[in-house]
Amino acid sequence: MNTAVPCYYHLDVEVSPERVGQVGRILAAHLRHWDLENLVEPVCRGTELLLRAIDEHANDKNTSIEMWWNGQHLITAISENDCDLRPDQDLRDCLERIAAMSDGWGCCATDTGSKVIWFSQRARAGERVPLVPIAPAPDLREGLQVPREVRVAAFAGPAPAGTAGTPDGVLEDAR
Repeated sequence: MNTAVPCYYHLDVEVSPERVGQVGRILAAHLRHWDLENLVEPVCRGTELLLRAIDEHANDKNTSIEMWWNGQHLITAISENDCDLRPDQDLRDCLERIAAMSDGWGCCATDTGSKVIWFSQRARAGERVPLVPIAPAPDLREGLQVPREVRVAAFAGPAPAGTAGTPDGVLEDAR
């Protein structure tokens, strides 16, 4: 049985409107590198929603973004350092959208008073690239020509009259 290799990515960023698009492209590149093309759109959309909400409501714009792939689920977590930001009030609309588009989500506080908002996406069966490498197709120069079908003369019987002893006659009769 093949198992997926766990993957992890961490990005620290100071949120600003122009950085939101850059962060989305960075995360998309990592997801494509992990062969999770089908998760690019929902993960980038959820991250963009959270970053825009943090940019709008938070005083401290420093955030950390983490992604974990365990072979079945991709978990994306955004932690922000603003102690005054209240997710239940300031980020309510954003969290409702994330809850609607993800398989699971949550919010928790850390010892320093910052908050971590996470959401998960399940990679459904058949949507991830198989873990077994596929053999490459042969190059056109490597391809072999299919031999033509040639009828073979029966050598067990006597040779036809007039062609005995001449191998060319046997081939002519076979055509």
